Amino acid sequence: MTLRARIAGDQGYLTIKGPSVGNSRLEYEYSIPVEDAQEMLNTLCGSPLIEKVRYKVSHDNFIWEVDEFAGDNQGLIVAEVELDNENQEVELPDWIGEEVSHDKRYTNSNLSKNPWKNWH
Repeated sequence: MTLRARIAGDQGYLTIKGPSVGNSRLEYEYSIPVEDAQEMLNTLCGSPLIEKVRYKVSHDNFIWEVDEFAGDNQGLIVAEVELDNENQEVELPDWIGEEVSHDKRYTNSNLSKNPWKNWH
């Protein structure tokens, strides 16, 4: 299980993610006061924190979440899309590079321990 606190704009969020089964996992997200999220990030979360900007991109009736990383993961850009189930067919946009769904190095929890800058 993974717990995540994050801030997007003027809103805080607490996300709870269950264990991965294939490419699927249960996920619950709750709005929390931004002050609470900031306190959690400052006091409860280990260093280094994952720094990124998230963009939402609409393509072919899907909303892609594109994360542009900063800090120790500067230069890494990852895109993901939420599907109804892991067997749902989706045509990857031409701006998508390598498929990394099965590569655990790209998970946020791993990127905090083994940042992208160390892969080269």
